[in-house]
Amino acid sequence: MVILTLNCGSSSAKYQVYDWDKKEVITVGLVERIGLEYSTIEQKTLGKETYEAKFSAPTHKEAIDLVLKMLVDEKYGCIKDLSEIGAVGHRFLHGGEKFKKSTLVDDKILEELKELIPLGPLHMPANITGIEVARKLMPNVPQAIVLDTAWHQTMPDEAYMYALPYEWYEKYNVRRYGFHGTSHLYCAKRAAVLLGKENKDTNVIILHIGNGASACAVKNGVSIDTSMGLTPLEGLVMGSRSGDMDPAIIPYISNNTGLTVSEMDTILNKKSGLVGICGKQDRRDVKAAADEGDKRADLATRMEAYRIKKYIGAYTAAIGKIDAIVFTAGVGEMGDHIRELATEGLESIGIKLDKKKNALSHCRNAETVISADDSPVKIFVIPTDEELVMTEDAHALMDGTYDVHTNFHYTFEDPDYVNKARARALVENLKKNPELERIIAVPPKKASCSIKGGKC
Repeated sequence: MVILTLNCGSSSAKYQVYDWDKKEVITVGLVERIGLEYSTIEQKTLGKETYEAKFSAPTHKEAIDLVLKMLVDEKYGCIKDLSEIGAVGHRFLHGGEKFKKSTLVDDKILEELKELIPLGPLHMPANITGIEVARKLMPNVPQAIVLDTAWHQTMPDEAYMYALPYEWYEKYNVRRYGFHGTSHLYCAKRAAVLLGKENKDTNVIILHIGNGASACAVKNGVSIDTSMGLTPLEGLVMGSRSGDMDPAIIPYISNNTGLTVSEMDTILNKKSGLVGICGKQDRRDVKAAADEGDKRADLATRMEAYRIKKYIGAYTAAIGKIDAIVFTAGVGEMGDHIRELATEGLESIGIKLDKKKNALSHCRNAETVISADDSPVKIFVIPTDEELVMTEDAHALMDGTYDVHTNFHYTFEDPDYVNKARARALVENLKKNPELERIIAVPPKKASCSIKGGKC
C-alpha cells in the first residue's frame, strides 16, 4: 500500500508517494504553471528515469489527472494500479478555530472548509480545488486534510489573542493562528530524539527559514507561541513579506499615495521583505550581491538576521530554560551566514555557535549539531519533512488510529528512524565532504552514526 500526498498551490501541485510497507519515498513530483499557456511536470521515481514534459492544464483537474496517470505509467510510474493508494493527504493552510487536528474529508467538512476561505484567500481556493479533484478522480480513497495551523492550537490565549476589540475575535475569528505547523511538529519531535528527551520534557525554539519564515516557541513539547499571526504575513523578515511592522504605516502610505487596501496587501505580501529592501529574495542572490558590496543587500541580510535574533530572545524569555535552537527549511538548512548572524552575541543566554561547524553544515540529508561543545544550549540544523507528517496523519486517519500529536506516536520519533532516501544521498555527500561526518547529530543512546561507512 502507498500513501499519496498533495500540496496544491495557486498555480502548482507538489506530490509525493510513500511506500508504507517499505517505509520509503518512491516518487516525488511537481506540476507548475497551472492555468497558464502551458504547464510543466517533473516526476522522479526511485530506480527510474526522470519524467519531464509540457502539457495543457487550464485547471488543477487536468494537472492531477496527469499526475495519477504518471503514477501508474509503466516506464516512469511507481505503482501498477491506483487501487494501491490507501489514502491521500492534502496540505491545507488554515483550519481557523474549527479544525484543531488532521481529519478525513466528507461533503460536510468540505463545505466547512470553504467557509474559512476569507482567512486565507491566496492559498485556500487552490487547497480546496485539489481536494475536490482528488475526491472525484479517486472516489473510494480516503482523503485527509493536514492543517498548517493545527500544531499551534496549544497556544495559551495570552499568546494568540490580539489587543483589539474583543468582538473582532468573537465575530471574525481575529487571533494568532500560526503556520508551518507540520514542519514545526516534525522538527520539535526530532529535536527531542536528538536530545534524548521525552517530548513532554523538551523546550526548543524552531526557526523555519525559507521564502516564508516563522519562529515557534515549544515548551514541554507543544507550541506556546509563534511569529505568524492571522495570516502568514506577520513575524520574521521574509523573501517578499514584510513581517512585523507598525500597522499605522498602511493608512499613512495610503493617504499619501492613494493606494487601496488591496494594493497595500499585495505590496506587503509580494513586494516587501528582502525584495522590498534590495530587489532580490533568493538568499543566494542576496548574499552574492552583499559580498560584492551591494549595501542594500547587506542591509537586507542584517535585517533578516536581527529579526530572528529578537525572536530567539523573546522566546527564550517566554519558555524559560531552553534545550536547543533548531534551524530548518531552505535557508535554515543551507544559509550558514544567516545562522551565524542570528546567533551572534547570544552567549549570555547560553547559545554559543561553533563557526567552523556551522560552515560545514551545507547538507539537506543530515541532522547536524553546530553549537560549540561547551554551549549550554544545543544548536541543531534539522532538514524538515512536512510530507512525512502528512503521510503518517493520512495513514492513521485511514487506519482509525490517529489522535492529536500529544497522544500520537510518529515513526520519526524513534531513535533508530532513518530516512532511506536521505541516507543514500548522505553517503555521496560524505564522499565529497568527509568533514561533515563529525557534526552529524546522533541520539545520545547511539555510539556512532548509522550512516558511517555507507550503511543505511
